[in-house]
Amino acid sequence: MKLEAIASKLRRHEPVRILAIGSSSTEGIGASSPAFSYPAQLQADLIQAWKGPVTVENAGKGGETIIETIGRLEAALKAKKPDLVIWQVGTNDAVKGGDEAGFSTLLRQGIDAAQALGVEVILVDQQYYPAIKDLGRYERFVSLVGATAATEQVPVFSRYKLMKAWSERSADILGSMLSSDGFHMGDRGYDCLAQLIADGLHYPMAVSEIAPGMAATVAAQP
Repeated sequence: MKLEAIASKLRRHEPVRILAIGSSSTEGIGASSPAFSYPAQLQADLIQAWKGPVTVENAGKGGETIIETIGRLEAALKAKKPDLVIWQVGTNDAVKGGDEAGFSTLLRQGIDAAQALGVEVILVDQQYYPAIKDLGRYERFVSLVGATAATEQVPVFSRYKLMKAWSERSADILGSMLSSDGFHMGDRGYDCLAQLIADGLHYPMAVSEIAPGMAATVAAQP
């Protein structure tokens, strides 16, 4: 993904601010400490990759559905415009029985609010986990994130495909990426997520083009 505005700021040695917003996976539930949440690890990865001042603000709040997050997102955009929003979205809506049409409408609303201010958006879709109760419904919500992203012309990092690829390769690999609750990522999973998002931002490729083969390579690392 080419982020021209961010590249321009880095050339001028100006600080870059990224807003990571979402629910528990952004907050870092399952990590051993806040330092191992994916936003914290992403910040470290980007500082190393970009050789410039980067701040990734962690605006995760566990348990939220999209109707709760959308209000916080719009307020954050008005308070201090970030250079990029990474929006992890949809798991709680799928799990808690949210309305599919309403979910899509609110997702478009949030993307439009950011784009109206000239802020780039990346979506991070739902996690895969072994105990999904209604797989058909859950995957419809995953598809809604992808379809809305395509309509709005924003990239989506498919965490679902990434984690499902880990599971298909080995239940042990997926287990090593999850925390003890079998639902949230643990330190290693958040590390891989941050690394892959950083790679997607660093190289001239769309974040959505990260392939299961690359995911498997990362999963095999110690």
